[in-house]
Amino acid sequence: MITVLSFIFVLGVLVFVHELGHFLAAKRVGIRVLKFQLGFNPTIFSIRRGETEYGIGALPLGGFVKMAGESPEEPRSGRSDEFLSKSKWERFQVLVMGPVMNIALALGISILILFHGAEVPVYEDQAPVVAFVTAGSAGEKAGIKPGDRILEVAERKVDTWEQFLVAVGARPKRETPLKILRDGSTTTLNVTPAVDPADTRFEVGDVGVLPNVHPHLLTIEPNEPGERGGLKSGDVILAVDGQPVAFSYQLRDAIAKHPEQQIVIVVKRGGEELKLPVTPMRMGQIGHLGVGISDETRTFQPGPREAVVMAVKKNVEYAQLIFQTLGGLFTRETSPRQLMGPLAIAQLSGESAQLGWIALFSLMASLSLNLGLLNLMPIPVLDGGHIFIMLLEGVARRDFSLRVKENMLLAGFVVLMMLMVTVIYNDLTRITWISRLIPWM
Repeated sequence: MITVLSFIFVLGVLVFVHELGHFLAAKRVGIRVLKFQLGFNPTIFSIRRGETEYGIGALPLGGFVKMAGESPEEPRSGRSDEFLSKSKWERFQVLVMGPVMNIALALGISILILFHGAEVPVYEDQAPVVAFVTAGSAGEKAGIKPGDRILEVAERKVDTWEQFLVAVGARPKRETPLKILRDGSTTTLNVTPAVDPADTRFEVGDVGVLPNVHPHLLTIEPNEPGERGGLKSGDVILAVDGQPVAFSYQLRDAIAKHPEQQIVIVVKRGGEELKLPVTPMRMGQIGHLGVGISDETRTFQPGPREAVVMAVKKNVEYAQLIFQTLGGLFTRETSPRQLMGPLAIAQLSGESAQLGWIALFSLMASLSLNLGLLNLMPIPVLDGGHIFIMLLEGVARRDFSLRVKENMLLAGFVVLMMLMVTVIYNDLTRITWISRLIPWM
């Protein structure tokens, strides 16, 4: 139920803000709005105020603003309050305001979250200097060594660990040149980011290089295997069975995979390194130690001006990543498995809601930015497509015939259908029992 409600909330806000942009812009330039609806037909509730009917549709996957005289196929009276009676500049304002409102929402939510403050991993804004290389990883096979400073990923500069992980994550199973600085000189190594076999939802590339951070133990439950093995609150976890550990999920995975099997945990305590053999107890199908784990984090609390600057910077970076991903689909550098459909978004909404309002609103900001930018793509049917057609008409200094516009819209519809088939296929294959029915999975 949480997943369904959070999905309806997130999508409802995004669609409402988008359509509100079209609605307000239409009213501003004097266009008569016939209907404003959230959700697609059939309409399950509606109310009329003045010349506009406001409704809610049964399918909560979108919405629309119906304006008088907006389609060339509809009979027109020639009144000045019809969409096609307006100038191209006025129509452009109406079309562009939907995506602009989504981008503004993403920026506004980002400012709110940043101004609220948060706990963030300490390594995210640090330079990507390799501290550890996982044994058998793609990075080790490529020759990456501790101390290497990663400068570029696929000829794109990376200044922080966050930028590096995003860049590598977007190139699973694709040979990727890494420019590194080692002992004062630069060299380029080719590495193919691997995909975790346990990651059944998304293909995210990983080369197995880690920053100089370690998880630490917050709590130790009494009379549990962790306490019996000598672990104490405040211990910093350095390695498990000889493998360096940088993130809390790595420690959790190691514990979960070894029920009733001894593992050796190397901890740092009071400046001293200790090797502690512990045996996780079986809890269902996984191991359990009875310890509370946390990553190394820092607290930041920016002021209003700093929050605005940081929000703009973050959204610009995310926008560049979106365009990079879209471009990668055409050059086959980006895996289509990274695209999400409504089922995956619903699942992420539910997971984010359980983590709290900051996680949920962060997801909403990301989706809103995606929605705004994707709607500006010059694909007929989308807002950007209609703007593109008007631009071509402006260059040609004449309006295209109805037949030409219909062919353009049909081409855009085919592209969108191909995209929808891809994302729905991705969503279905992320469901375990369905993926087992597909022979090639």
